[in-house]
Amino acid sequence: FSSRRRHTRWYFVTGVQTCALPIFLALAQVEPNAVQPVLAKELQSPDAAAQPLLDYLMAKVPPLSVPAKPELWTAEAARLRKQVLDNVIFHGWPAAWRDAPAKFEDLGVFYSARGYRMRKLRYEVVPGFRSVAILYEPVKAEPKAPGIVNVNGHVGELGKAVEYKQKRCINQALHGIYALNLEWINQGELAAPHNEHTFAAHMDLTGTTGVGLFYLAMRKGLDYLAAHPNVDPKRLGVTGLSGGGWQTVTLSGLDERVRVAIPVAGYSPMVSRLERFMDIGDNEQQASDLFLYADFTHLTAMRAPQPTLLIYNAQDSCCFIGPMVKPELYDKVLPVYSLFADPSENFAWHENLDPADHNYQLDNREAAYRFIARHFGLPAWEHETPVGAEVKSYDELKVGLGPDQATILGLARKLASSIQRSGGTPEARRALLAEIVRYKPVSLLHGWAVSNSKAKGVETRTYRLQMTNGLWAHATWVAAYELPSSKTATIVLNDKGRAHAAAIVADRANRGEQVAALDLLFTGDAAPRRQRSSGDDGRWLYGLMLAAVGDRPLGIEAAQLIAAARSFKRLTGAETIRIDATGMRSQLIALVAGALSPKLFSEIAVHDGLHSLGELLERPVKFQDAPDMFCRDLYKYFDLDTLAPLAEMRSDR
Repeated sequence: FSSRRRHTRWYFVTGVQTCALPIFLALAQVEPNAVQPVLAKELQSPDAAAQPLLDYLMAKVPPLSVPAKPELWTAEAARLRKQVLDNVIFHGWPAAWRDAPAKFEDLGVFYSARGYRMRKLRYEVVPGFRSVAILYEPVKAEPKAPGIVNVNGHVGELGKAVEYKQKRCINQALHGIYALNLEWINQGELAAPHNEHTFAAHMDLTGTTGVGLFYLAMRKGLDYLAAHPNVDPKRLGVTGLSGGGWQTVTLSGLDERVRVAIPVAGYSPMVSRLERFMDIGDNEQQASDLFLYADFTHLTAMRAPQPTLLIYNAQDSCCFIGPMVKPELYDKVLPVYSLFADPSENFAWHENLDPADHNYQLDNREAAYRFIARHFGLPAWEHETPVGAEVKSYDELKVGLGPDQATILGLARKLASSIQRSGGTPEARRALLAEIVRYKPVSLLHGWAVSNSKAKGVETRTYRLQMTNGLWAHATWVAAYELPSSKTATIVLNDKGRAHAAAIVADRANRGEQVAALDLLFTGDAAPRRQRSSGDDGRWLYGLMLAAVGDRPLGIEAAQLIAAARSFKRLTGAETIRIDATGMRSQLIALVAGALSPKLFSEIAVHDGLHSLGELLERPVKFQDAPDMFCRDLYKYFDLDTLAPLAEMRSDR
């Protein structure tokens, strides 16, 4: 294996160096502008590209099976709980991080009013990464009072100071509850560019899941309340809006200490996420392999028979529209609660009609208060005490994180710096790689011919490639029919798609080679796209969902490339197949395909690639720009220079 840089190009070559131009290049008939229109022609709409992948994902929705007896569900819930915690939430986590006791700094009471007081807290999530909280304490309470963890989602710079969250925490304290108001990562005091939730993927790449950080940040709050001398550990609750709804169902589904859970407009099952991409949240909310074990229907059902109130909004302006979520969530979970007792007691649905948008405003709060009072054994609580005059500013609630505060990306870089890769036989390394990328071999089921051209010495044919797993790729075959044929054929990959490959296609055709410009899943016309906002084509969301069901986009793309290469070799009669890849995504796909199918390729030439996967962390590269590269555990065990030798590239030229 050798590599050398020529200007902006890298060549990964075994056995041969990049050959000189053939003598017959002087007869070249192919100009880039001759093939550009063919390569640039759109083969299908973005919606058409998305549908096969949606069908593929829909077939992987894990069903919720309701057993005949309540004890059978209790056992099943325990099994699922362990699988999700061990294999998803804390996959690869250092035991010292996962199991460390809660370390809270009490910065003292800073405000006291009639009936409650407020205390500032700072706590360690993992070494170097701290979070903050406000504890609302009732002045008069039972010797062992209830405690509620109050979480929230994407509220921006206000964070824990957002008005409606303060109002519910104050009201909880006024009714004898210890209310803990947690900051959420990348909101309020934790807002920082490198705390964007998509950087959880960078932690995944190093082998320590990013979702674990989010889970531990909220679980530490529950630990604090459970250990508080004035809190009844048997009367703990969690509630929150939006991302706080996701936190609520995740924490309360996985931690049996939570007695009462009230998620508000915060999550939906996998079916709803596929039907309406507005329901797909950030990386932590579709963690890799989650849906292998449990959908959000399962996480909700795992609450049974503990009291759970689902609050949704009838015309939600963000996501999780109540009437559209209810059939696949509440209605599906209701039979599980019915195993234990009358579900009307412990499992409830509240649909907000005023203001009906994405909110945790008065109507929703009062529905929560009634549910809390009933299940915590408190006096009837029908209405909210007006406390608008007591709402504090961001600065008044600021706790301060202290010096050298880590970020999600900073943690990923720290984890990467300690990676020590072991060796092993090539066969063992390939088996490990296949497991990491979840490689499942496919073959070409049918190449659907779409168009052709033949003029001025150039012949082209364009195909839609249907694979045996139901997913598609696209290819354009190009040959200069007036030139002597080479024994080598080239597959051209480009991160921007076939439309940007004209120069290289023309160059290889002028060498007498038959060329296939290939669009794999997530590239060019084969990329599923669903517009979410300006400048966001949404393809990264499909990457999240594929990883969540246990697949990896990288493994699917590598399988497509291997299948296409074998078919292309048979079609052309070429003795050797080489890859010409432009861009870091194409580079990685080619190297993984070569490693998984040794000796298939004679050469892999890379233009505008990376020196190391570590550059994904150091630049950093955004997950949205390359979702297939952020494959969980990949960088922990492999880098580019360890993948290339596994390809065992050989040439007979």
